[in-house]
Amino acid sequence: MKLEGIHHITAITGDAPTNVRFYVGTLGLRLVKKTVNQDDPTVYHLFYADEAGSPGSDLTFFEYPGAAKGVAGPGMVHRIVWRVASEDAISFWEERLQSQGIATEREAGSLVFSDPEGLELELRIDVSSEPALIADHPDIPRELALQGFDGVHAFSADPAASSAFLSDLLGFEKDGDEGWKARGEERSSFYIYDEAPRREGFGGAGTVHHVAWASPMEDHEQWHARLVSAGAGVTPIIDRFYFRSIYFREPSGVLFEIATLGPGFTADEPIESLGENLSLPPNFEQLRSKLEDVLTPLPDPLTEVRTR
Repeated sequence: MKLEGIHHITAITGDAPTNVRFYVGTLGLRLVKKTVNQDDPTVYHLFYADEAGSPGSDLTFFEYPGAAKGVAGPGMVHRIVWRVASEDAISFWEERLQSQGIATEREAGSLVFSDPEGLELELRIDVSSEPALIADHPDIPRELALQGFDGVHAFSADPAASSAFLSDLLGFEKDGDEGWKARGEERSSFYIYDEAPRREGFGGAGTVHHVAWASPMEDHEQWHARLVSAGAGVTPIIDRFYFRSIYFREPSGVLFEIATLGPGFTADEPIESLGENLSLPPNFEQLRSKLEDVLTPLPDPLTEVRTR
């Protein structure tokens, strides 16, 4: 069994309208699913991705309105890395971000910046030859757009403690001194450890909650059985309607999920109108009227772009 790279990454926001404007309006992703946190349905779960909502491009956010900013520390992912096609794309994004007052740091083949709540992001030239996962945006040419995840950086006080877990249990391949690669039949993603800061981290706005790795549907129960046998403290299989999930912590403390490649976001919406309305899995539908009263109204950044 092989994991097909990153399925999705979930982070926390305290301000969903600003979050939507940044990830859709500025970065050009598509809001492909507007739903709720199934463990706390009074708050949003927003999914940004390519035009089709493909695994490998899904950045998701739980919104806790007014949440204080968190700080990444040991056992937490602290940087999300996206693929772009070229140095021309890096130059485009450097200019676009700086024109909106967003500080950037550029090196050869790389551009680092943060979202409005401090979540660190990087654009890196893609060398994988894997299919690009692109969303449509009126201001962003497709050849310059984000192309899906390349990987993530996590803080660890003891990376060696995770080596056997990543290689023997999850099938990751070693990739550099402190790096690993989850490489499947179709997609791959890296997982890199950076030296942990002395400070303790804590969750909040602008921090990553978990990183999910992609599994073909037919392998998911076997992954669960393998983790149970290894004493990995894995949850039961949870049906999230759009995919099935299991959760566990790797030895460095980062919360992992293994999520299935399907059924997908078209389970309850046609692809043409993904993310336009509040989507609720069937067992949450009875809460619709109550949730529509408490969830934060969201802007339509693309309408704002087109009417400037």
